Amino acid sequence: MEADARGRRAGRFKQALLAGEDVAIIAEIKRRSPSRGNLNAGLDPADLAAAYRDGGAACLSVLTNEEMFGGSGDDLAAAAEASGLPVLRKDFITTDEDVHESHQMGADALLLIVADLDAAQLAELHELALSLGMDVLTEVKSEAELEAAIEAGADIIGVNQREKPKSAAFTMDYQRAKRMAPLFPAHAVKVAESGIAVPGGTTMAEVRDAGYDAALIGEALVTSGDPVKRLRELLA
Repeated sequence: MEADARGRRAGRFKQALLAGEDVAIIAEIKRRSPSRGNLNAGLDPADLAAAYRDGGAACLSVLTNEEMFGGSGDDLAAAAEASGLPVLRKDFITTDEDVHESHQMGADALLLIVADLDAAQLAELHELALSLGMDVLTEVKSEAELEAAIEAGADIIGVNQREKPKSAAFTMDYQRAKRMAPLFPAHAVKVAESGIAVPGGTTMAEVRDAGYDAALIGEALVTSGDPVKRLRELLA
């Protein structure tokens, strides 16, 4: 793969998710959430990113929305530089400008949420991101949304177990990823999102048994106090 001017290689996010024999972990950097409030308000994105790398994370997810999550594009750039890992920009991306902005930030991948886009938008933004050398994590919460993601050409698909990511209400369905796993097409990279490895939530064993390639984990790592140790426990 050829690298762009910032040293990014097209497809490196997807390749990192599939590189190991076990479930890959996408480790998330976020200071707060609408439902939980402050999780780790004083975190240093560079230090946390390096810790995630040392703990065995395959990729990073960085929240760049300031209002809801306390994040920024600077957080993403700092995390990428400090860790050398592929980085997903996790935000509410709905326009061409958002996609170009993600590329300018240095993201290796971006998030598209099926519930936030119509079919034409989803396909257009997915194609634009790929044309710029970024991978796309397409997020779904139902069988109908999974069908829409597949129709748009998605090949990395995440099942979000959270009902309303923008809401202060904390409503989870910890069995959703397990239920939806058999519906995925064989070619898709399967990612379980939200409620993984938290008390009472979905365990890594359940994610493995359901056949997922990766798990996106935020709260359980951000609040752990020792992210290196926690990651190694989850990957053991």
